[in-house]
Amino acid sequence: MTSVHSIDLNADLGEGFGRWRLTDDEQLLSVVTSANVACGFHAGDAVTMRRVCELAAARGVRIGAQVSYRDLAGFGRRAMDVPPDELAAEVAYQIGALEVFARAAGARVSYVKPHGALYNRVVRDEEQAGAVVEGVLLADAALPVLGLPGSRLLELAGKAGLPTVTEAFADRAYTGEATLVPRGLAGAVITDPAAVLERSVRLARSGTVLSHGGEVIGVRARSLCLHGDTPGAVELARRVRARLAAAGVRVEAFA
Repeated sequence: MTSVHSIDLNADLGEGFGRWRLTDDEQLLSVVTSANVACGFHAGDAVTMRRVCELAAARGVRIGAQVSYRDLAGFGRRAMDVPPDELAAEVAYQIGALEVFARAAGARVSYVKPHGALYNRVVRDEEQAGAVVEGVLLADAALPVLGLPGSRLLELAGKAGLPTVTEAFADRAYTGEATLVPRGLAGAVITDPAAVLERSVRLARSGTVLSHGGEVIGVRARSLCLHGDTPGAVELARRVRARLAAAGVRVEAFA
């Protein structure tokens, strides 16, 4: 597998509500090249969305709509069954809401990424993946979709003519099938900074990672995600970017 000489760094931002804030948006926006902005369904509100869009636009960071099931109480991480027509409309609704604030800041929504339970569901569920694709098409038929390599979401998005961008996770464990280990299982989130750094370089340069069971698996990705809600997220993100640079990997937004 050939080396990747550049990679995008994305993080989930705007994950607050009212006076409560989970992510250090301002600091993370000094590190990442793409911002997955919560659109109000799993986190985020109008004021937060506007603030993050203004900060991202000022720093030249791409703005992405992080769409989710309507689940504020569960942070979008609970399994839900939503009728396809309803899900498509809600995806378009979230993108449209963020687009207002992105354009007001002099930018625009540059891509779409599902969040949490929806992200994992559309890896294999054709009906839900199709609904997300329909929602993106309703909002903007040229929007790239960010997702897991080999997922039904990216397959259907590509067939519909949407640009697709593959993504890997430096701080999440993988199964032998190159899917994410469910968060409820031990070891699903990688908390050792040294391991995250090593995995980041390996993913960027060789497109491989060690699975939860110790197997070498292929995860060819154009974008690398770092979760903004983990303890020490800002410092870890800075270290990841520095380590990638030291390994000869350019950190830049995907084309």
